[in-house]
Amino acid sequence: MLDRKKYLALFILTIVYFIILAKLSDLIVIGLFTILSSGMTEHNYFMSLHSSRFLDLNIVMTDVIAFIGIAFSRFSYQNELRRHKIETDHLQLQLIMLKNQLQPHFLFNTLNSLYGMSLTNSKDTSRFILLLSQMMQYILYDCDQEKVNLKDELDFLNGYFELEQKKFPDAAIAFQTHGSTADIKIPPMLFLPLIENSFKHGKHKLENNALVEAELFIHPDKLVFLIKNDLLQPFSSFKKGKGGIGLNNIKKRLELYYPNDYSLNMTVIDDQYLVELKINL
Repeated sequence: MLDRKKYLALFILTIVYFIILAKLSDLIVIGLFTILSSGMTEHNYFMSLHSSRFLDLNIVMTDVIAFIGIAFSRFSYQNELRRHKIETDHLQLQLIMLKNQLQPHFLFNTLNSLYGMSLTNSKDTSRFILLLSQMMQYILYDCDQEKVNLKDELDFLNGYFELEQKKFPDAAIAFQTHGSTADIKIPPMLFLPLIENSFKHGKHKLENNALVEAELFIHPDKLVFLIKNDLLQPFSSFKKGKGGIGLNNIKKRLELYYPNDYSLNMTVIDDQYLVELKINL
């Protein structure tokens, strides 16, 4: 309704402009021509062309073209803005679904581990309860922002790896970072689907010494994230371009936040699943 009122007001102003201002512009041009060409025979010819007209068609056509150009630009801009908002809202909804998907099984598995620790009177029980509390606070509150500090994201991921290592003490689970996180912001939980996928399909759940290893190389203008895991079973879905909500989410979010500025490669080599994500900042 508001848009219709705006367009109606614009139409009325356009009519007023053509009736009043276009003729006024014509009169100003005639006046200037009269001053500059006093006594010249071309003056009478010019006056005969313009004085009898209510509107100068040249000026009218120029204004019509200008108004059409402005209207088309505004229409295109609004459509692009609407499309971008729909995509952003859709990805935000997927992020909420990702968070909701993470919380139940993450809480369930972690609480089971903490229960086992409490039965053995482990001195680390209270520390891991605090760590879980901090991680859940990050998921529930800090991740509502469009972008978060890379340092906060890494604190969360370090906690995630530490809890997984506690659940599978005989596995080779590690996460290392290289470089400074100062002043770098990224979308929240950007790397998490890749990490969850490695733990979901990792052999470490059944065999000792199986690995899940990740590294993040931080450069002033680029991030390089690498993760690999020993496969639990033959794994071909990603060769066919398939994946769950988490992997679909990260691909769409990368396209939204870093269009043409990222590469994501997933490969299986010698029963190991490898992922390399590069982002130009």
